[in-house]
Amino acid sequence: MNKNHVCFAELPAHSDIKERYTALKKILQYLKLGKIIKQKDKVAVKTHVGDVNNTTHISPELIKLVVSKIKEFKAHPFLIETSTLYSGPRSNAIGHINLAYEHGFTYEKVGAPFIMADGLLGNAEIEVKIPGILYKSVNIARDAVLTDVLVVLSHPTGHIVTGFGACIKNLGMGLCSKKGKLQQHSSIKPSIKKKTCTFCKQCIIWCPVQAIIEKDGKAFIIEEKCIGCGECLSICKFNAVKFNWGVQSEDLQKRMAEYALGAYQNKIGKSFFINVLTDMTKECDCMNITQKPIIPDIGILASFDPVAIDQATLDLTRERNGKDIGRISYEKLNPNIQLEHAEKIGLGSRKYKLIKI
Repeated sequence: MNKNHVCFAELPAHSDIKERYTALKKILQYLKLGKIIKQKDKVAVKTHVGDVNNTTHISPELIKLVVSKIKEFKAHPFLIETSTLYSGPRSNAIGHINLAYEHGFTYEKVGAPFIMADGLLGNAEIEVKIPGILYKSVNIARDAVLTDVLVVLSHPTGHIVTGFGACIKNLGMGLCSKKGKLQQHSSIKPSIKKKTCTFCKQCIIWCPVQAIIEKDGKAFIIEEKCIGCGECLSICKFNAVKFNWGVQSEDLQKRMAEYALGAYQNKIGKSFFINVLTDMTKECDCMNITQKPIIPDIGILASFDPVAIDQATLDLTRERNGKDIGRISYEKLNPNIQLEHAEKIGLGSRKYKLIKI
């Protein structure tokens, strides 16, 4: 398969795990992975285990199928993740691994160990030089750089700041250190709408750096202390947190694309990407809520190009629903920004050929 090809195994609108398993098996057979996976290669499989109440993430059964395929080449697969910037069970290695096991990502169920690429506290990193426009180097999780082969399985969803999250987000945010996450989010400076704030204190409780205090009976964000993690945006039930969506979303999407380039930089020719277009929701799997899909299932995509696969994802969701998953989730945000910037810096191409299998 050529690099600009995106292969596509279609699924019914309400697919079950057997249908998804069969579709993914066809994808893996088509890819001819023996060209990039060699005997004794250390193969990192990047996915997302979902937050506490999330149920729509990619299932362990599908991950096991990928792991089994990798083992056919006598290579050594392992699941890989990084700590979150915001508070919660996934903010350090212990909590993240425990949650992964609770969601079924155990050795017994997937056939591979679960490793935190950025260490115990999220600060194990390697500075990677990139030909970026915003950055000349980025901070990538150590073991993501050291692995021989990188496999990225992404679950496309909407996103509260970027509008859309799939392969580029999984690479850029999912494989950087906490320092890298902070650098990407530092453009976000939210504030509190006094008239809407009920002072429920949830944003104060969840803020990882205690940047939110009480002022005149309302929550107040100390801008100098704010790290831009977006936790207050996700936790507020009363729409009391605001920020400049257009400008700040554009900044974050471009930064995310450059970090994706850093994660991919030394894996060109030794990576492949899979997007599972099922159970697609308005918010990403990082949210501590149970969500319902907002569009029907479409199928499974695979490519050797991280930009092409995300472009195909947006195109297919738009063709089936009138609008792409990003615009359906957050109409005011432009999810194409990350793709345009990614192509501009050399991460991949938005031009592709869809191969139906």
